Order: sequence, then C-alpha cells, then structure tokens
Amino acid sequence: MAFGDFVVMRDLNFTVRRGDVFVIMGGSGCGKSTLLNHMIGLLEPATGEILYGDFNFTKAPPEQRERMLRRIGVLYQGGALWSSMTLAENVGLPLEEFTDLSPREIRAIASIKLALVGLRGFEDYYPSQISGGMQKRAGLARAMALDPEVLFFDEPSAGLDPISSRLLDDLILELRDGLGATVVVVSHELPSIFAIANNSVFLDAETRTMIASGDPKELLAHPPDPKVHRFLTRGADERHPG
Repeated sequence: MAFGDFVVMRDLNFTVRRGDVFVIMGGSGCGKSTLLNHMIGLLEPATGEILYGDFNFTKAPPEQRERMLRRIGVLYQGGALWSSMTLAENVGLPLEEFTDLSPREIRAIASIKLALVGLRGFEDYYPSQISGGMQKRAGLARAMALDPEVLFFDEPSAGLDPISSRLLDDLILELRDGLGATVVVVSHELPSIFAIANNSVFLDAETRTMIASGDPKELLAHPPDPKVHRFLTRGADERHPG
C-alpha cells in the first residue's frame, strides 16, 4: 500500500476465512483503515492482488468489480448517514440504487433491517434525533441492506461509551451467527477485539509490514513479537477477554 513514493505497508499476506470475525489491528497511523479501503476497492494496491475466493478483485474489469461490491456492506466510523434522510430512507438507498423493488417493498425491507439492529419504530427518525450508538446501528442496518456476504466495519466502537460499545459487539456476533456473514473490523479497542475476533492481522507502523496474524487470544498467550504483546496487554485491568 503506497501513496506515490511513500510506502504505508508492504508484504501483506493473510487470509480471511468464511465466517470469521477478522480484526485489522495495530497502533495509530499504521494503515488499518487504509488496508480496509484497499480491500473494498476505494484504493488500489501499488503491487499485489486482493482475491475473494478465486475472484481476482484487483484485476477484474469495472462491471465485475461492481457485482462483487454488491456482496459487500460497509459501516464507516461515523455511521455516514445522510442527515437529510430518515433512517428508513438511508437504509433503503442501496435497494433503490441496485434493485427494481417498489418503494413499498424497499420500505418493508428497511424496516426489517432496522428491527434486526434494535431500531424497530425509528424508521421516520432523522440521524440528528438519535444517539451516536443508534446512528452506528442504523449505519449497520444500511450496510446489511443488500444481504452482503462480507461486512466491513471501520472502528465501529469509536466515540461510543463502554455499554454501547459492548452492545454493538454483541450485535456483530449475532449478525455473524444469524446471517452467516463474514466480518472484517478495523479496531484498536481491546475489549472489542477480545470479545468478537477469532482471526486478525497486526500491522506495525515502524517496520511497515504485518508482524502477526491469527486469533488475538492466541497471540496474547503466545506473542510472536514484543510489540504485539505490549499492544494486547495495555490497560489490562480494563480488558474482558472472551
């Protein structure tokens, strides 16, 4: 991953398995969100390829990439909701854009998705009328609008209080188990990492490469590098593994 001559990360090689909750972790400025943006096609790798199964996402022509992207849902840090639209309108936007469903059908599906994230009855509320945690859940409902196979979350717990953060973690696991989706999460929040992840990659800003991968609990028990151990043991009195 590079911007011009500046290399952000090199020699990244990891696999996200179907059904994983896979966490991209590391210290500030190591390129976690940049990696997520490469995985969903917002940025192009300087060298190397991104594969979805046998599908070469990097080399695919635009129309094939667009078909692949319809199988992906993304939740950005702030929820990224349109402030001028109600929650139902926000959730229905991908359906309006990519399906031939009627307005009534779109409204019904939006209501179902909002109910899945605990927002039944909030269809006609605007983002400014609900809390930050509810905005994150509404953003998640929109990410699920097209029934994606893979969900990407960029720092989903950012700005949330510990209770809201834990509720969002529980919701991510429920959706993974209930919908069979694969989840990729950018996070530096240890409680969330230990609560939800069964696989991960650790990016190191100093060496500009990955220095560990695998289940964070295993990496804590058998750290392959002192930097990984320091990252996973900071604030240990606040951590709740499992």
